[in-house]
Amino acid sequence: MPSKDIYILGIETSCDETCASVVANGREMLSNIVYSQIPLHEIYGGVVPEIAGRAHTEKIDIVVEEALNKSGVPLEKIDAIAVTQGPGLVGALLVGVSYAKGLAYATNKPLIAVNHIEAHICANYITNPKLYPPFLCLVVSGGHSHIIYIDENNNYSLIGCTHDDAAGEAFDKAARVLGLGYPGGPKLDKIARQGDDSALKLPTPKTQGEYDFSFSGLKTAFINALHNMEQKGEKYEPADMAASFQKAVVDSLVDKTMLAAKKLKPDKLLLAGGVSANSLLRERMQKECDNLGIELNMPMLSLCGDNAAMIASCAYGMYVKKEYAPLTLNALPALRMF
Repeated sequence: MPSKDIYILGIETSCDETCASVVANGREMLSNIVYSQIPLHEIYGGVVPEIAGRAHTEKIDIVVEEALNKSGVPLEKIDAIAVTQGPGLVGALLVGVSYAKGLAYATNKPLIAVNHIEAHICANYITNPKLYPPFLCLVVSGGHSHIIYIDENNNYSLIGCTHDDAAGEAFDKAARVLGLGYPGGPKLDKIARQGDDSALKLPTPKTQGEYDFSFSGLKTAFINALHNMEQKGEKYEPADMAASFQKAVVDSLVDKTMLAAKKLKPDKLLLAGGVSANSLLRERMQKECDNLGIELNMPMLSLCGDNAAMIASCAYGMYVKKEYAPLTLNALPALRMF
């Protein structure tokens, strides 16, 4: 372990948020600046890649400067520059990668390339600085739904994953059909709290893999059910439909994760990714973990979505191992963990 405090500047531009953060020793968040582009994309009902890339270019210098100023750590005392290499939108990723490469070159500091999905897991290290593997983790976001086991040596094993759509994508699509707008997931979660989750019966997805997910058929069944009601002139309450769909997705996530937990018997279970902010998922997972005597760790809400603190936290272990990236680093929009 390093004999002094290690300060890493993290940069994240994988989608529609321009983020920069300074983290000490991979666990202490000294600053976390997020410029959200939601107002820019809201009128289109989703992220427009060209607009996202342009907005990142306009804001990244300001966001990085603010992160450094708020942290109280000047650039000359930063030990490494970490950046999201992928996955994400290629144009958006390239803004962050190009900026980080230029900054690393100009300051002669190590450059560290980070996998965005792995970084989501590391958000838990900031929320709970005393957290260490082994543990089981459910990673749920707009593009990913994975159950991952991390052993005491920080080796990753894929236990289960989605066969088609991710949970976050399914939430966004359901919200769009209900006319809730963008971003769909949080808005669906909000109105679902006032709804009756038994109003609409939805099928239970079946998968060949014991711990795998499938949300495409569930999404289609939901859309067809609403379309049929509209065709027949039947009225439905959006809050009831939202609650029913949310319950079906969360049931699948919780059931498969706890099935894996009963098999692997971990002492700790983690949530990670944007969907880990979902109120029903957090509530249900806490209840199930309490029943099994498993310690549940969840990122603070501000670290569930995309942020640069998780990038800097993830990069700390790579810094210790001197796993540096070359200045020829390129963005990888389809970067995988497995």
